[in-house]
Amino acid sequence: MTSTHFAELLRSGTPVVGYWSVLDAPVVLERLGRVGYDYVAIDAQHGLLGYSGILSGLMAIDAGAAAGGTSTVGLVRVQSTDAAAIGQALDAGALGVIVPLINSAADAAHAVAAATYAPRGIRSYGPMRSQLRVGPTPAEADASVVVLAMIETAEGLAHVEQIAATPGLAGLYVGPSDLALALGARWPADPEVAEVFEAALDRIRRAGRDSGIPVIIHTPDGPTARRRLDDGFSGVTIASDLVHLEAAARGHLDAARAETPARPAS
Repeated sequence: MTSTHFAELLRSGTPVVGYWSVLDAPVVLERLGRVGYDYVAIDAQHGLLGYSGILSGLMAIDAGAAAGGTSTVGLVRVQSTDAAAIGQALDAGALGVIVPLINSAADAAHAVAAATYAPRGIRSYGPMRSQLRVGPTPAEADASVVVLAMIETAEGLAHVEQIAATPGLAGLYVGPSDLALALGARWPADPEVAEVFEAALDRIRRAGRDSGIPVIIHTPDGPTARRRLDDGFSGVTIASDLVHLEAAARGHLDAARAETPARPAS
């Protein structure tokens, strides 16, 4: 796999399917790297891990991909547009960053600059582990890493066309839970905002299409991911490791206790 593989995949318009991780569990990420997802995203914003977990997780994804013969790459959802956080995630070997709370074209431009070396950007040179992934040449790194801007606020939605047109931005990433709340939902899946939520998604897709960049959305499960791809999204991320761990454990427990006498009270 070439270092620019994932960036080229996004630019080609080929639908991508990814997975989400919130756990500081490198062995889990190594297994996920073998499955065949296009990417596994490590959540450094809401995830239960610090920098050492990000570094170990990215190494584990690469090891799993190599062992399984897949092309899976590691992405990181950083905490903000902060240049140090973006640079650190990329130096650790991420092939891209998902940047939350993008409210304007200026926010998006700052994120792109933070992931790009001078003279076009402000990324500080210190590739550390990333030189093993994309090489130490700044031009090669700039061509290989991707920046995805999250659209998840009312302000971001209001400026989505300008955000999508930001030079160097690789794509838009919909954060559906926060977007729903921004649109007035009482909780992320509130049916009362379903119509306005779908209209917002249509607007975001159009903005991406008009600017020639992909739009990816987070989804809770495989069937929803399939539906969103059929809706015209360029990519989907599925659930998270913690959610699936609990769901699988509950499913096996329910199966084991099915059609058995009630347990006697202690």
